[in-house]
Amino acid sequence: MTGPVRLGLRANLAQFTLLVAVNALVGGMLGQERVVLPLLAEQTFGLTTATSALTFILTFGLVKAATNFFAGTLSDRYGRKPVLVAGWLIGLPIPLLLMWAPGWGWVIIANVLLGVNQGLTWSTTVIMKIDLAGPERRGLAMGLNEAAGYLAVAVTTVATGYLAERYGLRPAPFLLGAAYAALGLGLSTVAVKETHDHARHEAGSEPSPHTTRQIFLLTSFKERALSSVSQAGLVNNLNDGLAWGLLPIMFAAHGLSLGRIGFLSALYLAVWGLGQLATGALSDRWGRKRLIVWGMLTQGLALALIGAASSFPLWAAALVLLGAGTAMVYPTLLAAIGDVAHPSWRARAVGVYRLWRDGGFAAGALVAGVTADLFGIPAAIWTVAALTAASGLVVALRMYETHVRGAAAT
Repeated sequence: MTGPVRLGLRANLAQFTLLVAVNALVGGMLGQERVVLPLLAEQTFGLTTATSALTFILTFGLVKAATNFFAGTLSDRYGRKPVLVAGWLIGLPIPLLLMWAPGWGWVIIANVLLGVNQGLTWSTTVIMKIDLAGPERRGLAMGLNEAAGYLAVAVTTVATGYLAERYGLRPAPFLLGAAYAALGLGLSTVAVKETHDHARHEAGSEPSPHTTRQIFLLTSFKERALSSVSQAGLVNNLNDGLAWGLLPIMFAAHGLSLGRIGFLSALYLAVWGLGQLATGALSDRWGRKRLIVWGMLTQGLALALIGAASSFPLWAAALVLLGAGTAMVYPTLLAAIGDVAHPSWRARAVGVYRLWRDGGFAAGALVAGVTADLFGIPAAIWTVAALTAASGLVVALRMYETHVRGAAAT
């Protein structure tokens, strides 16, 4: 680093803005799959059961969850930027594999790489933004980060839906992913600067008092706020795994076109993405706990409505509600981790939280797939709705308010 290290969004505006753009490219890599891959499984590769069709989400979730954990540790050991660049290098072959995969096994290999890519790049951009923002505007920083990522998922989702409708499921939709990977690698290599010194500056001379094992146990089970956040993150991505893997299949079974399916998926993601611009900042003012509780309950209600509906307008309304509930939760969970974890071990705590959160994709693939095969897709949706509402009640009963201003307000 050259010059004095300063914390805060205004003091680090150029680098923060660049990292927001990089995270949008990370989200775009995920968006290339949201509509096309579930339909590719059924229509191109002939996978007839929901459990088989969702294997790509199961694989992605398990690999990304594990990579998140190591991303935090590697970022503390080697710095943030090398981990970010490594994630983009691993992302380069993904679109090519999806374009030309001769069998479903090749799609699974692509999703192993996607899990590593997303775990390294998204985790690292989160950690770097927390480093730069400092404690005062952490919620706003996470709102901007997650908004950029999921708005890019939304835009890419609708774009790939229309490309698939016009040119077929392959290869056209995945050309976007190839462009994202090349641009992300270039920006991360040339323009992004290391932020580890900002975390060291905030921590002062105090070393981490915990081993990685102790941090895992604290974040997962022992510390009330951190463990509450971890289980809520897992359940949140459990229901997103269902929305990703089963809803396009359900909509197609009701006769919706690829363009309309892409629109519905993008509507949910766009509300989720845009909403975080407000909810992240609101959590700095109102506190974290109430937004997490009401966000999980809102998601549970929305999923129940999706399971009961059978028309495009009702699905659209319910998906808006689902996106709003997810927006209340997503940046707030990350901000709460930043509130509780000391800067000397914060990157590893973020890695552990994201391990549990993205493990929710794997849990969602299993729960939704098995339930759908046994009892039908509506039953799977209602099951996940109940789990989501229960998670919100766990937060209400177990978590304390982590933000000082929010705690004073309550």
